[in-house]
Amino acid sequence: MATVNTYLYFNGNCEEAFDFYKSVFNKDFRFIGRYKDVPEVARHNFPNCQDEHIMHIALPISDETILMGADIIDLNRQENHSSKYFSLYVNTDSKKEADRLFASFSKDGEIKLPVSDQFWGAYYGICTDKFGVNWKISFSQETT
Repeated sequence: MATVNTYLYFNGNCEEAFDFYKSVFNKDFRFIGRYKDVPEVARHNFPNCQDEHIMHIALPISDETILMGADIIDLNRQENHSSKYFSLYVNTDSKKEADRLFASFSKDGEIKLPVSDQFWGAYYGICTDKFGVNWKISFSQETT
């Protein structure tokens, strides 16, 4: 069976973002690689990345899901518009966990839809975190 994981790119603040995500999910990094670890022969592929920038980072969220990222430095990029085109959807095991995640992600970010009971039966909210990443947080009890 294939799995799908999310890979996020940052313009120099990947480590700060992933330290934040690590604190929200209460998990430890599986891997942190920096550009100083890239062999010299390949360094030309990353001309604007400094030694301490993140080349690859992996944060397991669950047995099936790993949040990954890197710094891809673009000196011409003024603003990150990529987050307009995707959201990370997190389905939680409880309302309490949904509330905790939503509060953590929306702190210093922006609430798009407050987390609340929705007409389709889910407890659901949408926010953008302080790094510009969109999050959809949901809890739904399955009834049989």
